[in-house]
Amino acid sequence: MIISASRRTDIPAFYAEWFMNRIRAGFCIVPNPFNSRQISRISLKPEDVDVIVFWTRSPRPLLAHLDELDARGYRYYIQYTVLGYPRALDPKTPPLEASFDTFRAFAERIGPARVVWRYDPIVFSNLTGLTFHQEQFERIAGALEGHARRCVISVMTPYRKIQKRMRTSVTLTEDDIGALAPAMRASAGAHGMTIQSCAVDLQRFGVPPGKCIDDDYIKAIFGIDVTGVKDPVQRAGCNCVASRDIGVYDTCLFGCAYCYATASPAQAKANHAAHDPHAPALVGGL
Repeated sequence: MIISASRRTDIPAFYAEWFMNRIRAGFCIVPNPFNSRQISRISLKPEDVDVIVFWTRSPRPLLAHLDELDARGYRYYIQYTVLGYPRALDPKTPPLEASFDTFRAFAERIGPARVVWRYDPIVFSNLTGLTFHQEQFERIAGALEGHARRCVISVMTPYRKIQKRMRTSVTLTEDDIGALAPAMRASAGAHGMTIQSCAVDLQRFGVPPGKCIDDDYIKAIFGIDVTGVKDPVQRAGCNCVASRDIGVYDTCLFGCAYCYATASPAQAKANHAAHDPHAPALVGGL
């Protein structure tokens, strides 16, 4: 079983203590995001967990726990988003220099193959146009050279709830992505990284499709075989293999304007305030 921690919230940034308490307990409780009465008990015992995939913008709180995870026999890698967008889009994400320092610290600790850089999602706006993305991507790629081997890019999905929040977004045209994707591919390659897309087809621009939760990558890094079955609960364009997500929507405090996982920053703040790091569920008195 692969554990996803988590597409729904930033567990390393805001819930690292809870996560480690659940690791020590050997299980956690997760409500179905579409039916709160349906509850799953998910084993986190080392013998039941093949790999943990962390998704985060700021994993620094997790750094102090890596020795314990290693001692307990867990395998894990990190999907680490580094974008450097203006505060109008990313009001609380750590500044770029802090992200660079943290990224390098993890890469030096666990190896660059296990820290995947995500430039995700690409948001086109009056603040973040073509030139911004070309220059920003090159800046980040240069800063992470030697500390990342894989880069993942995607394009913002214009969900209705996101469109209501986004007042600065504009349509990403074929010409825009046709100019941007090859430049990103060239920049990534120049700095020692492969590049792949997430849930968007960019093959016509020379960017191959990828799997963020990737059985082949797991085999290459850890030497183990895991399920190759596509995750049935992910959207059609997602190629990830099956995993169990232990996060909860509306619990992340970063407040990114384009976030699909947080419909209400106020609700996320309330959920975080009610969070008990010793409870079996991330939120709620289960």
